[in-house]
Amino acid sequence: MSDNQRILIVGGVAGGASCAARARRLSETAEIVMFDRGPYVSFANCGLPYYVGNVIQKEENLLVATPELFRQRFNIEVRLRSEIVSIDRFDRTIQVKDLERGTTYAERYDVLVLSPGARPIRPPLAGIDLPGIFSVRSIPDSRQIRAWIEQYQAKQAVVVGGGYIGMEITENLHRRDLKVSLVEKQPQVMTLLDAEMAAPIHTTLVKHGVELYLNDSVTRFDTGEGHRLVVSLQSGRSIETDLVILCIGVRPDTSLAKAAGLPIDPSGGISVDDHMRTVDPHIWAVGDAVSVKDVVSGRTGVVPLAGPANRQGRIAADTIMGRDRAFRGVQGASVVGILDHVAAFTGLNEKTLRSLELWDQMEKIYLHPGHHASYYPGAEPITLKLIFTRNEGRVVGAQAVGQHGVEKRIDVIAMAIQKNATVFDLEEAELCYAPQFGSAKDPVNMAGMIAANFLRGDARLAHWEDLEGSDALILDVRDATEYNRDHVDSAVHMPLDEVRQRMHELPKDREIWTYCYVGQRSYYASRALSQHGYHVKNISGGFKTFLLHEAAKFL
Repeated sequence: MSDNQRILIVGGVAGGASCAARARRLSETAEIVMFDRGPYVSFANCGLPYYVGNVIQKEENLLVATPELFRQRFNIEVRLRSEIVSIDRFDRTIQVKDLERGTTYAERYDVLVLSPGARPIRPPLAGIDLPGIFSVRSIPDSRQIRAWIEQYQAKQAVVVGGGYIGMEITENLHRRDLKVSLVEKQPQVMTLLDAEMAAPIHTTLVKHGVELYLNDSVTRFDTGEGHRLVVSLQSGRSIETDLVILCIGVRPDTSLAKAAGLPIDPSGGISVDDHMRTVDPHIWAVGDAVSVKDVVSGRTGVVPLAGPANRQGRIAADTIMGRDRAFRGVQGASVVGILDHVAAFTGLNEKTLRSLELWDQMEKIYLHPGHHASYYPGAEPITLKLIFTRNEGRVVGAQAVGQHGVEKRIDVIAMAIQKNATVFDLEEAELCYAPQFGSAKDPVNMAGMIAANFLRGDARLAHWEDLEGSDALILDVRDATEYNRDHVDSAVHMPLDEVRQRMHELPKDREIWTYCYVGQRSYYASRALSQHGYHVKNISGGFKTFLLHEAAKFL
């Protein structure tokens, strides 16, 4: 395309703003104009819960870039409080409504980039528009929540939705000494995690005094005494509170694209190709409003994350300027802090793989290593679940929960997925090591080794959910103190250090499943037994994983 083209960008924040800045770096002669219906063009959306929690104390710290900065540094014109009401694809014009003056005018484009984002979901419930019910999508939203808490000296809050934003808002309200009730219609919070991996999150929420209402949903809101609200639930229970924050997800804002006749993907976002271009050769779309390919499953979906939106904006700018760039897709790598815990995720989880009928091609392993060397003070365990293909060991997904070092390991595995790496690559990965930061065998290496042992035939695996219906002999190889404290019903106890001397007591005509606390000692036992002719499987993740599965059953 010509270098003096006129580029209009609808929406700022991550996708639109990154597209505008990148386009300017590639062309000094293009005319670039950004429109946003809000009062800000580029702000830290992900920082909003922390502004509510007073971790970020100054509102101006949330502003990534101002209209003045775009004008002075990039020669980009920004028009705030400007809503695009229609697109004429034939004439290549847009109709812009000035929300301050109430007037409407037309603007011509050579290239149009749509970055309208997503809108918070507000279900049509009775009373949902009552004062004191908020969403968290913009700086004004956060400002109103802060003002409400301070005006009414709020002591209680109800958070509806247990996803990423729900967790962050819960943490930040707790930080401000509010008692939080969390309502989630699913049987667990953080549904990107498999149920057993969410169990530690439930534990830490309850430990910090958060009331969990799982498998439940809001049916209506009513006014209570004074400023207070009454939240009625499907279960028949009700909660009286000072405020309600809705964190039940977002929906891509595709109204403008639909009205212009641009195709919408079945997953709900604007359809784009690998270059972020719509079916119209003059219109691109980026960010939360588009559907993109999942690199693991190959399916399209809406992934409202800032990282992908930024990359999409850059790629759109490159292709607008004639460069051959393509968006590789997403794998949903993400992290969230939840009180004293951290949860991180990348790739596909077991639930999704089962729903796609791909699980018979997969295997999983669990491990619970320390986040750094055990001999160095302060080592905290990480619970890590790795999913990989049975035939070649290609890494498909990973989830981790712990107090420290969680996101570091998921970042490494996220890059492994991006490069189509296998568990053998994880086994051999060379990572930074000093005792206060990691171990000579990093948790990533350990995950690779355990998975590689399975693929090489050195360790047959069993899983706790397969225990029911199995006639295997369950062998507990922990020491007597551990066994007497708690053990699996019907388990035979034989401490690891006695296995070689006592293995004659075990049957060779029956499968044996070994377990210890985290799976390492039972692996040693399984290796010894298998080399003496016993049919042995090691239960992945040991008794600690058993406890996670048991906790998940009773949610």
